[in-house]
Amino acid sequence: MKLPDRVYHLAEAANWPSIQHHGLFCASKLLDLAGLTGAERERLERRQRLEHTELPNGVQIRDQRPMLPAALESCLVDLTPAEWYALINTRVFFWLDPDRLNRQRAACEPRPQVVLVIDTAKLVSIYSQQIAVTPINTGNARRRPARRGTATFVPYPTWVESGWTSEAKALGTPERKRSHFPAELTVVEAVPDVMQFVISVCDLSPGQPFTPLDT
Repeated sequence: MKLPDRVYHLAEAANWPSIQHHGLFCASKLLDLAGLTGAERERLERRQRLEHTELPNGVQIRDQRPMLPAALESCLVDLTPAEWYALINTRVFFWLDPDRLNRQRAACEPRPQVVLVIDTAKLVSIYSQQIAVTPINTGNARRRPARRGTATFVPYPTWVESGWTSEAKALGTPERKRSHFPAELTVVEAVPDVMQFVISVCDLSPGQPFTPLDT
């Protein structure tokens, strides 16, 4: 099992100028750059964000409405909901499947979006030690949420070697088949040089789905 040739990052169109100049940053790094501290930082980083938020520097971060605290409490292993939010906020996320991307895109309506089409091999060649893959959509805890925890983020070298074994052992769940395709590819903290991996960029107007050029 290997990763696809391309992975996709869905970004707010309002953030595109910042991405071009500074790269991709996780939510926690964006809070650093915006200078947020104290109670406001705590609210945005370790609690469920119920609303799409514009930071003082104009960069936007999305809501986390599909991750209700009560739902997380029912499925988390060795983590509190606050710790899960903090964990999610330390990673940059890429989709492997355009259909999953389009479901997220629909949730972002009516704001315009930008899709970065990324050369997977080039990204992995530089960031393999910071990359983890997940078997589920970690940002969704609705409808009988899957069991999850720190082990849900399987380091890329571990996944190449042993598939989803580490996830199953840590979470006490049946081991997924090696053919179970990752839902997400994540990079810890940031990809400041992301533009060197970009194959193409697609601007999405409100209501417009993403269609890969090779389909």
